[in-house]
Amino acid sequence: MTALLLLPLLLPFALPAAAHRALDRLAPVAALRTVTLCAVVLAGCSTAALGAFVLIGLLKLPFFAALGELVHPLRTASGVFVVPAAALSAGVLVRCAWTFARSLVQQARAFRAARSQAGRGPVAGDLCVVDSPCPDAYALPGRPHRIVVTTAMLRSLDGPEREALFAHERAHNEGGHHYFLLAAELAAHCHPALRAVRGTIRLAVERAADEAAALSVGDRRLTARAIARAALAGQGGHGARPGFAAAATTGPVPRRVQALLAVPRASRAGRAVAAFLIACTAVSGVASVTGMAAFHHRVEVAQGEARP
Repeated sequence: MTALLLLPLLLPFALPAAAHRALDRLAPVAALRTVTLCAVVLAGCSTAALGAFVLIGLLKLPFFAALGELVHPLRTASGVFVVPAAALSAGVLVRCAWTFARSLVQQARAFRAARSQAGRGPVAGDLCVVDSPCPDAYALPGRPHRIVVTTAMLRSLDGPEREALFAHERAHNEGGHHYFLLAAELAAHCHPALRAVRGTIRLAVERAADEAAALSVGDRRLTARAIARAALAGQGGHGARPGFAAAATTGPVPRRVQALLAVPRASRAGRAVAAFLIACTAVSGVASVTGMAAFHHRVEVAQGEARP
């Protein structure tokens, strides 16, 4: 049982390198969906395993054993290992909850500020222009979705480049990319190994929007030029915006431009990496569920309700 519950805590360490390879070898949308799904499931399994360790440790203590109506000792590993592991797991869970709650509050404040700023500028369809000397453009989710662009950014691009930039930001809103970024943020707070995956998911979001913009304007080279010029213009920083508001100027722009200028190709290696990611996620899920079921059975045995 203990070994099964340790597995969901170890498998996330395999995800960062595999996620990086998946983005290189899969289509951006496929990589985005696969990596995000795996990160969320692995985060959930590791959190469940930590919770199970906390419960095991508590039931080794006489007070909680009586509260749980245990008439026999709970059969687990030695208390010398279980109780410290439970204390450590409880500390990790509290820290994860605290950092995620703090991040959520910060993101909510930034979102309200961005929506308020967008509401004060002139609107044309889903496009909102903000008068600012700071070049910036990003997709702002909400009801309705908005594409926020500053006057400085508009002055930095010519007409066709603006259209490519707008197509990029529109792809973020139409693809619901803010949900993927929120999922990446949640996963990053559940397991330290998944923090590196957050950057990969953000890059996958931008790559997916790059490809959608190139398809929309019908010119990959124009899209690459628009993204490069927008990124150069926005190097001085950007205004307050929530982390889940995707923007064309984020991520490793040279790598994105290079990908746009290259010819897209399907890869068998990409399918192999995707299979590896799904296999790791499946193993983690099975180990987590099996470990929890074994723990539940041992609790029933200790309560005298089931046979060993």
